[in-house]
Amino acid sequence: MTPAFVFLLFFSLTAINNCLFVCSAETPLIYDDIVPNLHRNADPCTATGCKWPKIGRYVRVPVSISSSYSEEERNIIIRGLLTFHKSTCIRFVWRRQWHRNYLYFFSGTGCWSSLGRQSRGQAISLRKNGCLYRNTIQHEVLHALGFHHEQVRSDRDDYVSILTQNIQPGKESNFQKVMTNNLGTTYDFNSVMHYSKYAFSKNRQPTIIARDDPDLTFGHATEMSANDIARINMLYQCCE
Repeated sequence: MTPAFVFLLFFSLTAINNCLFVCSAETPLIYDDIVPNLHRNADPCTATGCKWPKIGRYVRVPVSISSSYSEEERNIIIRGLLTFHKSTCIRFVWRRQWHRNYLYFFSGTGCWSSLGRQSRGQAISLRKNGCLYRNTIQHEVLHALGFHHEQVRSDRDDYVSILTQNIQPGKESNFQKVMTNNLGTTYDFNSVMHYSKYAFSKNRQPTIIARDDPDLTFGHATEMSANDIARINMLYQCCE
């Protein structure tokens, strides 16, 4: 796929039947940090203003990509964004001067994002060395759309156990349960938002285990799961 073709697709990809994904029910992800002091499956703030607005059939999210990325790196990000066009009503558009709220992708220290739409521009860090993978791009964009990590959703204790004794000091906040709107969906070990069972381990022992099967492997999704897609379409009412 040539850079010019990717650029054209970004503007002209047409809609498909998003309801097929909701009305019927690479490398390992690099663990990210959520921007501090913005702790809000969808965060409750989506009910009070941190959802991106839907106008007509689509939710248009302006984006800007740092010029520090090479053309190849820039196109990796664009292709990651286009995966949302294929199965949801989210549409990423290039940021214009009049866009007050937008996503700014840059190569910072690691992979991280804010939760939900923020005032003015909001940064998504995708470090050149380590974060430019489809699953990581999807993961960070899902944060920006209002979605939290799967293993901290409000009903997680029914599905996983958190082994705090194995967590690296200072990383405990990544495992704190939060009040979430789970949109009527079940816990999803295949979600691109799920950490692996050894995430932030200080001793090579599991930090998360499945309650029904302690040997279950998870947290290595290479792309959004059907549940991830369904949740976007439900939260943003893509079928309406």
